[in-house]
Amino acid sequence: MRGRDTRRTESRLALVASPTPAAQQAAATFAQRYEFVPLDEADIVIALGGDGFLLQTLHTMLDRHRIKPVFGMNLGTVGFLMNEWRMDALDERLARARRFSVTPLRMEAETVDGESFSSAAINEVSLLRETRQTAWIEVSVDGRVVLPELVCDGVLAATAAGSTAYNLSAQGPILPLGSGLVALTPISAFRPRRWRGAILPESAKISFRVLDPVKRPVSAVADQREVRDVALVRVGIDRATCLSLLFDPDHALDDRITMEQFAV
Repeated sequence: MRGRDTRRTESRLALVASPTPAAQQAAATFAQRYEFVPLDEADIVIALGGDGFLLQTLHTMLDRHRIKPVFGMNLGTVGFLMNEWRMDALDERLARARRFSVTPLRMEAETVDGESFSSAAINEVSLLRETRQTAWIEVSVDGRVVLPELVCDGVLAATAAGSTAYNLSAQGPILPLGSGLVALTPISAFRPRRWRGAILPESAKISFRVLDPVKRPVSAVADQREVRDVALVRVGIDRATCLSLLFDPDHALDDRITMEQFAV
């Protein structure tokens, strides 16, 4: 095994890893080769794991109000938001990395019992039925009711960065990074049967009102964070928050999103 790489960069690096054996083993090897500082002292965060762990890392920084650029390396399953896992030349990769800014959604949810919750969503905010019965949801955009009654398994609002995730699986559109758009996509819509969703400007304020929240309960999920038994959910771009993801030039996020439209 090679010794610690004693070359120093101007950037202080923190290392975080998912709890999987592969990520933990890679982190232990990394720690022997490179010098790392605690997360709060870092300029750049190296994240080892999959897409879910990267989202978890970003949410942790949002919660602590200490937002740093993140360079992820894939040791998970899909790794769409990650770079290729390689041990060598970390300093050179960081020096050449392309930076992409991602603005999350902000979910404001009110439950049947009157509780209020707020959470960021980097990929999407999704509303999902909790029981075998379909959800009945009124959809409004900028204060105007656009769908008086959407009968469905659910509905979601996705960012461009998240448009290739759950949104794409629900037959939603892929949005180019930097397009300034949000995808509004139904999940197994029963009525109106032919409604396939909408593409909205980032300035849009979307509201979902659950029409029968006791008989037909609905949960709201901001990425991985769930609020059950919601009555009203408001969603909009959080312009006060900006996250930075770093990518190898030949593995950049904008190109990956574009090429996903041609995946077969």
